Order: sequence, then structure tokens, then C-alpha cells
Amino acid sequence: MSATSGEYRFSPEERPLFPGSPWSARHTPANRVAYAVSALVMAIASGLGNGMITANLAAIAGEMGLYVAEANLLLAVYVAFNATANLLLVKARIQFGIPATMHVVLGALMAAQLVQILHPTLGTAILARAISGIAAGGLTTLSLYNLFQVMPIRLRPIAAVVGFCLPQLAVPLARMFPLDAVAPTGWQGLHLVELAVALAAWAMLNLMPLPPVDRGKAFEPLDALTAVLTISAMLLLCSVLALGRFYWWTDAPALGWALAAAIPLMGLALLIEDKRKRPLLWVRWYATGDILFFTAVAIVVRVALSEQTYAAVGLLTLGGLTSDQLHPLFAIVLAAMVAGIVTVALTLRADRIVPMIMIAACLIAFGAWLDTHATSVTRPPQLYVSQALLGFGTILFLGPALMFGIGHVIRRGGNYLVSFVVLFSTTQNVGALAGSALLGSIQVMRTRTQAEQLAEHLSLGDPAVTARIGAYAQTLAPRIIDPAGQAQQARALLGQALNGQASILAFNDAFWVVTIIALGTALFIAAVTFRDFLRQRALQPAGAAA
Repeated sequence: MSATSGEYRFSPEERPLFPGSPWSARHTPANRVAYAVSALVMAIASGLGNGMITANLAAIAGEMGLYVAEANLLLAVYVAFNATANLLLVKARIQFGIPATMHVVLGALMAAQLVQILHPTLGTAILARAISGIAAGGLTTLSLYNLFQVMPIRLRPIAAVVGFCLPQLAVPLARMFPLDAVAPTGWQGLHLVELAVALAAWAMLNLMPLPPVDRGKAFEPLDALTAVLTISAMLLLCSVLALGRFYWWTDAPALGWALAAAIPLMGLALLIEDKRKRPLLWVRWYATGDILFFTAVAIVVRVALSEQTYAAVGLLTLGGLTSDQLHPLFAIVLAAMVAGIVTVALTLRADRIVPMIMIAACLIAFGAWLDTHATSVTRPPQLYVSQALLGFGTILFLGPALMFGIGHVIRRGGNYLVSFVVLFSTTQNVGALAGSALLGSIQVMRTRTQAEQLAEHLSLGDPAVTARIGAYAQTLAPRIIDPAGQAQQARALLGQALNGQASILAFNDAFWVVTIIALGTALFIAAVTFRDFLRQRALQPAGAAA
């Protein structure tokens, strides 16, 4: 009997874990497999499009006639809407049900992609990224709900963790798409891929419908005001993070004005929520010690994980490699992430949350440290181990962090779900954008410093320098007859080589920063854990005497 039919009778233990989530049902093995496939499709659909945009952003910018800085607005818009999507999606699922909500979201996503394919402009691209960010938030949750139907009820927390980790697989998958499949006809193949995965998600939504949710009136008038204020603040903040390293932080007054406007907008939204009887966001819960600790660690670790998506890829791109030449590297990263999901599913328990987060931070630190030895001849094979460690560490961190947050939501009640989901999405999305901004800024500053230091050690009277210039001049001789012109061009080539070496050394400095951040996070967690242990030990005699 189908769990979606009116004849099915749910037992009390099959009650939804969170408001707006479907009941769990007793499915046949075949249905469980189908729901598992549906969960994987939803997870990949949630992040594949943005991953492909990120991987090919520079080429897309050129095709659209944009500067790379302008094209980064696409990432900022996606992150802002993805981080805040569940402000309204959770209540929409409660009031209208999962099918109706997701049909609207996926329909809007497919329509936006069609418009972008037929009429590609910056405006339609921004619209498509905004809708894609909202859809990604809904699809991530839908992947989680499908996994609830796969695993036994006693494993619901593990299902929730795995469901949130699966979308991470879309990032290495996006890097493995061949350029020939997405580059023709003005990169419209990329939008066709995103349209295809949206259609696949829509098909699975209809082929494997989820059990019903407990529906009821959920929306209140102030919800819209909070959403508008929060989204506006996030758009401004994400735009600053995305554009800051291109226009430079202190050279563009508009960045300062945007940040100055974002802070009061977010403050007003939080003030409104704090005064409501039934808020979307439980502001005072955010201020508790455990949640502040979780937020700080989540942001810092996410910043460190930008080593993989920005610094490692940037280093290899500097060496002249294209996306197609990075496929083996990201295949290994994908395998490491899958291994991480399996490890988390088999080993995660409430008493292991802190140790696993510490181990994840140490793995990230070790992987980044391995990359600090990069040279001009570093290629993907030299990064296999380090990037596998980072991929595994990503999942090993996400799993316990989610378990920690879900545990707090269960203890506090389902009303805190929106608050946690928005907080977690913000730390991961904005943290990743901030990580790229931080490492990109460090790389720019250190490139200048390293170039100056290298130039100080170069002298035209140095035999090695003279020999290098002579070699360049001989290379140029067939094309430039004038000896003076040969010498001038040879010195220019030497300068380019110096700047290239300075860039590599700057990337190594960025890897060192990630190493220090991740190792510092592990030590900080260890110190806090040891402090709590000493406090509990000090209280034990008093408790025994009482």
C-alpha cells in the first residue's frame, strides 16, 4: 500500500521529525531504493549548476563581455538567496505542502534557465542565479526528506546528516564536466545542464511522491518584512565579499557604503524577530554560548575549506592547466567525500561530535600544509593526497556540526528549525564566500611582497641573471632582429617569470594561512573542551556532598 494513499495508516512513531517534513512510512525494499535514488538526484541538482558556474566563471565572463569582478555578482546573488531561502520555504511547506511548494520553485528555476538560454544577458543571469539559490535550498531539504524514507526511524538523525552532506558531492562533480559539453554556443550548454537536472528533480518529485506533511496556517505578515530585510542585507554583504578583492577593499567607496547599509538592515530584521511572539528567527537562542561556539567554528572551518575551491585550483590554473586536466584530481576528491559520508554514517554518535570536528580540523590543516610546498612544476598528482584529505575533512566536519545543531533543535522544539537551517546555511555559504575573499586578498598582497623580495635579489651584474636574459634573447632572435629590442623583451620575460614565481609563493603563503586557521581551530576546541572538563570535575565533589 502506498504511503501517499488515503488508506495508509501512520503509526505514532512515524511522526515527522521537524515541522513541514513528511511522515515516515513502512516502505518496500524497492521503494527504499527508489527514494535513495531520488535523494541523490535532488542533492546533485541542488549544487551542480552553481558549481559549474563557479568552475567556469572567468570564461563565462569573457563570453558575456563582463569583467571577472562583474561576473562575481552571480556568485554573490546565489549565495545570498541560498542562505536565506529557508526563511520562507519551511513555512511554505507547512502551509501548502511539499509538492505544491517544490513545483512552484522548480517551475521557476526551469523558466529562468530557459530565459537565460534564449536571451542571455547579465540581468537574466542574475535572475537565474537568484532563483537557483532558492531552489538549491529547497532541493537540499528534499534530498533529506527522501532519505528519511530510506532509513529506519531510529536512524533519523544519521539520515539528516547524510542528507545535508550529499549536496557537497555536486562541487567535485561540477569540476569534472568536460568543457566540450558546456562551452559550445556561448556557454549555453551550462544552462542546459542545469535545466536538465531541474527536470530530473521534478521527475523524481512526481515519480516518488513523499508522504504527506501536517499542514496548517504558517505565514504571518511580518514574515515578509523579515525576509525582505534579511535578503537585502545578505545581498549587500555577499556583494562586498565577492567584489572586494577585485576593486580592492579600501579603494572602492561603494563597498563601504554597501557594508554600512547591510549592518543596520540585518540589525533591524533581528530586532523585529526578537520582539515577535512567534518569530522566524529565535535571536536570543543565537546568543547562547553553545550556538555562538558552533557559529564561530562553522565559519572558521568553512573559510579554511576555501583552500580547495580557490587556492588549489588557482595554483593549478596559474600553471596553465584547464578544467579538463583537473578531472582526475576531482575524481579523487569525490571518492574522498563519499568515503567521508560512509564514515560519518557508520561512526557518528552524540558523544563523538567534538572529537570528530577536531579530527576534521587537523586533517584540513595537514592537507593545507602539504600544499605549502608547491612549486612551478606542481601538477594535480602532487595534490592528490592533500585534496583528498580536505574532501574527507569537509564531510567529517559537516556531519558532526549538523548533528550538534539538530540535537539542539530537537531539545528546543521544531519551532527552532528555521533558525538553525538559516544559521547553518549562512555559515556555510557566506563562510565559503568569505574564505575565497580572504585567500584571494592574501594572495594578491603576498604576490606584491614576494615580487619585491625576489627583485631585490636580482642584479643585472649577476651571471645567472645575465645568462637567463641571454637565453630569452636567443629565443626571441628569430622574431626580433634589433639587439636592443631583444634585450628589452628578454628583460620583460624575466619580469614575467619573476611575477609568476611570486604568485606561486603567494599561494604557498595562503596555504600556510589555512594551515594555521585549521590548526588553531582544533586547538581552540581542545582548550574549550578541557576547560569544560575541569569545570565539571570541580563540581563533582559538591554534587556528591549534596
